[in-house]
Amino acid sequence: MAITQDLLNELRLEGAVTRKYLALVPFDKADYRPAHKSETLGRLAIHVAEIIAWWKSALTDRELDFIDFVPRDIKTTDELLSYFDELLLEAESTLSRASDADLNKNWSMRHGDVVYFTLPAAQVLRLFCMNHLVHHRAQLGVYLRMLDISVPASYGPSADDEDVILSAGF
Repeated sequence: MAITQDLLNELRLEGAVTRKYLALVPFDKADYRPAHKSETLGRLAIHVAEIIAWWKSALTDRELDFIDFVPRDIKTTDELLSYFDELLLEAESTLSRASDADLNKNWSMRHGDVVYFTLPAAQVLRLFCMNHLVHHRAQLGVYLRMLDISVPASYGPSADDEDVILSAGF
C-alpha cells in the first residue's frame, strides 16, 4: 500500500474522532480557559479544526506564512463542524491525488522572515499535521472534562464509556 493511502486512512480515522470532540464544544462557554496562560475553549476548538487545512498546504504549497493569518470567526458548533468538514474533504481529496514526489518536496512554516522549520512534506504530514492535531484534540478533551462534558473515545473507551468499561471487566 502506498504511503499516501496509509496517510489517507489515518486521516479519515483521526478526522472521525476529531469531529466527535468538536461536536461537543459549547460555544456559550467559548471564553472558558482552565488557566490564565491557556487558550480559550473557542480558539482551541477552531485551531483543532483549522489544523486540517495544513494537509492541503503541505502538499500543494511550498510554505505556510502566518504573517497575515487571521483565524476564522466561528460562533456556533454547527459553524465549527461545517468548517471542519470542508477542510477535511479538501485534505482527503488533495492527499488522494498526491504522489511520492509531492511527499518528498520541502515545505516551510514561517512568520514573515522567521522560518520555524523546513521539512519534506511527508514529515510535515506526520509530525506537524497529524501529531499536532492529536495533541490539541487531547487538550480539547481536558477542557471538556473540566466543563463536565463527557469525553468521546479516541483509541478505546474513555472514562465516560462506563458500560463498555464495565463489560470489559475494568
